[in-house]
Amino acid sequence: MKKSVLTYLERLLNQPSPSGYEDKARAVWRAEMADIADRVYGDTHGNSFAALNEQGSPRVMLAGHIDEIGFQVQYINDEGFVAFQPIGGFDQPIIPGRRIVIHAAGGPIKGVVGKKAIHLMKEEDRRKPSEIRDLWIDTGINDAKKVKKLVAIGDPITYAEGFELLTDNVFISRGIDNRIGAFVVGEVLRYLKGRKFSAAVYAVATVQEEIGLRGARTAAFGVNPDVGFAVDVTHALEAESNRKIIGDIALGGGPVIERGANFNPKLYDVIAQTAKKRKIAVQLSAAPGGTGTDANAIQLNRAGVPTALVSVPNRYMHTPVEMSDLRDVEKCAVLIAETILALKPGMDFVL
Repeated sequence: MKKSVLTYLERLLNQPSPSGYEDKARAVWRAEMADIADRVYGDTHGNSFAALNEQGSPRVMLAGHIDEIGFQVQYINDEGFVAFQPIGGFDQPIIPGRRIVIHAAGGPIKGVVGKKAIHLMKEEDRRKPSEIRDLWIDTGINDAKKVKKLVAIGDPITYAEGFELLTDNVFISRGIDNRIGAFVVGEVLRYLKGRKFSAAVYAVATVQEEIGLRGARTAAFGVNPDVGFAVDVTHALEAESNRKIIGDIALGGGPVIERGANFNPKLYDVIAQTAKKRKIAVQLSAAPGGTGTDANAIQLNRAGVPTALVSVPNRYMHTPVEMSDLRDVEKCAVLIAETILALKPGMDFVL
């Protein structure tokens, strides 16, 4: 990956972007797309659109949600400790003891998630997993009036962890799910820029996926695509033993093409043939029903859209140290872009 693109990826991943509070990540994405797309615009929901060759055919929508899980300030008690609620799905026992940032109007406020020390617990309580209702955020300011001057009810909160390279290719960060998808759909435009292709392509950094695929629903209605691609992360399970249930996906093994009811089999064939022709290593994953991704929202838009889901392998999803491989990210963008180059007006995806 080019150093300038890697720098952009790091900047994008480091932005706080809980569902409903995507403004900072949105600004970075739109600024990057301004130098690539023919047109960049937004909507009242907060979705971001970058378009190439808008007069082309077919109309293709690429969706990667830019939001992440997070928290929200719920209450501040008389001693200045902050009660909070989750935005999206969390593994609650891993929340205590984490460094967090409250993204307040006047600037970031650092803190930690506190809980009762194990020494003070009853034996039966030690065996119970932590629940958010039993936790609090400690900013180190033990004065409610001072805290309330800095922090407002409803302020978003994220873990403090950001982007870090572990090896030349493997990186960790909170929020890889799924700002990496928003990154990939933008990189598809970068790959297509200056090439000849038939399709009108709309890369969309969708919002509020983690609380119900909300942004993709409205974005798909607005774009009204003939073909849809969603880009998300999927579980890489090399360290686990339940591959018979989830599938056999490896970090560094290439992008993952999903198969199942949520996806158009004719579009899958085009992707698979493109991967074979361009010698792009891919992995397959089975999804027997609707998925919890933007692909589900796109497929069910209007009278239905032939849709595909191409995923980036990811370990430790919905934790502060999600892990992916830069090579999978790059190949994901190349696979989708090469598939778009193969799309022609009038292609039949009717089953």
